Amino acid sequence: MTRSELVTALAERFPQLSPRDADIAARAILDAMCDTLIKGQRIEIRGFGSFAINRRPARVGRNPRSGEQVLVPEKRTPHFKVGKALREAVDNLKPTKNDSAA
Repeated sequence: MTRSELVTALAERFPQLSPRDADIAARAILDAMCDTLIKGQRIEIRGFGSFAINRRPARVGRNPRSGEQVLVPEKRTPHFKVGKALREAVDNLKPTKNDSAA
């Protein structure tokens, strides 16, 4: 689902919201989530999941072309951990005809 699909779904689900208002609401929520993660804080949405920042320590890597050692700096990356309710709901989905056979 893209942001524009989310805005359309919000506008359809809540008729009192115009598409413009739904867009403003979606942007506000996503901006608040981004700002919280940038500050290094955790976001928890009960029944859905949590967002946190994972730290990847600095390490020594290798250039695949030349083989020389390269220092890879520390990184911080966003991480999503699915909540139990969502995980169980997805796990209990019935396969559809469009799902590929694994």
